[in-house]
Amino acid sequence: MPRKKEVVSGNFVKYDAVVLGSGPAGEGAAMKLAKAGKRVAIVDIREQLGGNCTHVGTIPSKALRQTVSSIIRYQRDPMFQKVGEWKQFTMKQVLRNAHKVIQQQVDTHTRFYDRNKIGVFHGRAYIQDKNTVLVFSHEGIKETIICKQIVIATGSRPYHPQGLDFDHPRVFDSDKILDLDYSIQKIIIYGAGVIGCEYASIFIGLDHKVDLINTQQKLLSYLDDEIADALSYHLREQGVLIRHNEQMDHLETFDDHVVLHLQSGKKIKADAILWCNGRSGNTEGLGLENVGLVPNNRGQLSVNDQYQTEVENIYAAGDVIGWPSLASAAYDQGRCAGANMSGEDAKPVRDIPTGIYTIPEISSIGKNEQELTEEKIPYEVGQASFRHLARAQITGDTVGELKILFHRDTMEILGIHCFGNNAAEIIHIGQAVMHSPNNTLKYFVETTFNYPTMAEAYRVAALNGMNRLF
Repeated sequence: MPRKKEVVSGNFVKYDAVVLGSGPAGEGAAMKLAKAGKRVAIVDIREQLGGNCTHVGTIPSKALRQTVSSIIRYQRDPMFQKVGEWKQFTMKQVLRNAHKVIQQQVDTHTRFYDRNKIGVFHGRAYIQDKNTVLVFSHEGIKETIICKQIVIATGSRPYHPQGLDFDHPRVFDSDKILDLDYSIQKIIIYGAGVIGCEYASIFIGLDHKVDLINTQQKLLSYLDDEIADALSYHLREQGVLIRHNEQMDHLETFDDHVVLHLQSGKKIKADAILWCNGRSGNTEGLGLENVGLVPNNRGQLSVNDQYQTEVENIYAAGDVIGWPSLASAAYDQGRCAGANMSGEDAKPVRDIPTGIYTIPEISSIGKNEQELTEEKIPYEVGQASFRHLARAQITGDTVGELKILFHRDTMEILGIHCFGNNAAEIIHIGQAVMHSPNNTLKYFVETTFNYPTMAEAYRVAALNGMNRLF
């Protein structure tokens, strides 16, 4: 059961620390603080715990992706050429299984808070001063929490530019799209970042026509060039029309379609538009002005290496501080913040694996070829194409590759980049080796891998790389 609230006077309750937001960052901070013996409360605006990650972000979108991946796999298998009238499914129907997963996640995380005796408050948080947080419930009842420390982990939401009517039934952001309740044939996705690329692969997997509008010169430019090019090629091969270096001029909305006007003069008609161009930190209405904190123009807060804001006893973690905006990183940031608040000397999260859940996935860790070239590090490349792996041939998931970058002289692994099915799982094998005392390419040559497995790609890539040295 949650720890009993310590009543100070009237409706006042007292805690050592209050965490605003119950997503991965908030949970990481709350659990770390509770394990350190602190009296902890968490405040979440929803009636159920889990934050945006569980309710409108990672969990539902990845559950949706899994369903679409299954449809694609069945369609590819000659024994299952027909899977009913799946093309007529609405998003709500495809997401039916996701709601079960969401509730399971809520139940699991609720048990975590109960087990660690963390006080849970549902409602809107408002920071009155650096030691006082007000909670406004949906019924309008106010509760006052007195605390020594505060963690802001309120997450982010899709950025809404002026001039777009997101109340229109054919204008969506990445939260609202999960409630799409009518069939479509063509969709415009504006913004080709991680979320835009993920949804492009989902909608093309459902056999919709997709126009992906990229405001940059190439897709996901921070990735290794070869991996980014592979994604671009694969999306185009599936039928996605990618338009680079484009900017919106204005959008026309109608009862049964939308027309996007680009600054280049192009006009694109579709059944709906999905806006995926940026996110904003959830700091509006928190009362930050009362403690002298000023978020940037995207609602994000600045922190130091301890995840401490400019106010000594107030910390922040997760999407509300910006990059890298990953659930995995947010949890670690929250734990690091909680550790520093408890007097530990915790180091900030640095070497974070990238997980992009396109179909197929992308994941990477360490340096890419561009970075190593600029730093003039003598590196070599080892590659394994999935189409040559027995396991990939059996499953039919032959699109993709594993790429290992290593130092020519020391054989130290410098970076790993993977594009293909289960890339986000495969990357962790390389991550473990990179962080071990035995960080050398020879590990993969001298280690026996089960056969057939996708993990075998490491041995194939390592041998390929070593052959380049002679």
